[in-house]
Amino acid sequence: MTSETPRNESVQQPEQPETEAAPAAKPDAPTGETPSTGDDETARLTSQLGERTADLQRLQAEYVNYKRRVDRDRELVGETATARVLADLLPVLDDIDRARDHGELEGGFKSVAESLERVVESFGLERFGNPGDEFDPRIHEALMHDYADDVDTTTAQTILQVGYRVGERVIRPARVAVVEPMPVDAPVTPDRPAERESEPESPGDPEDDEQQ
Repeated sequence: MTSETPRNESVQQPEQPETEAAPAAKPDAPTGETPSTGDDETARLTSQLGERTADLQRLQAEYVNYKRRVDRDRELVGETATARVLADLLPVLDDIDRARDHGELEGGFKSVAESLERVVESFGLERFGNPGDEFDPRIHEALMHDYADDVDTTTAQTILQVGYRVGERVIRPARVAVVEPMPVDAPVTPDRPAERESEPESPGDPEDDEQQ
């Protein structure tokens, strides 16, 4: 017997899976920084950069000054050591000058003396002091003093011992005898008689007038 489907029953349709709604877009996670906070951070970094730059510049300036001081001190120590050695050789140079003045600088001694003079000159040693130089207390030492009519200023008339220097450093001043202009109120001496003052002419002798 054939079964019949009741008419009042509808055919059931297969259930369709429900479509899930797309999740709503979530807002970005908060960064914790606002625009004003970012500007503050930039300003802070800029300030730190300026401070570090200033520190480096200060250190560089201090290093340059330190290097200059070291170089200057090293040069000064070298000049001082050279001056000491040359000062110890001055008596030898004085003996050479005396031997030359007396005509005793001959033969091998002359060759050795000239070699020594060349060596000290290579280290910058310079002799000074000539008759007629204007007296300078920075480089001259006056051992004798006198007056003269033929000078206008204090003058080194005689060089008793030459001086030596290296650059601006005076190792030994020149020892000299100085003369200076005669003062107006100097006492009269036999070498310098007093000048007669001009006397007004007399109007005439009374006896001559009576004879006339």
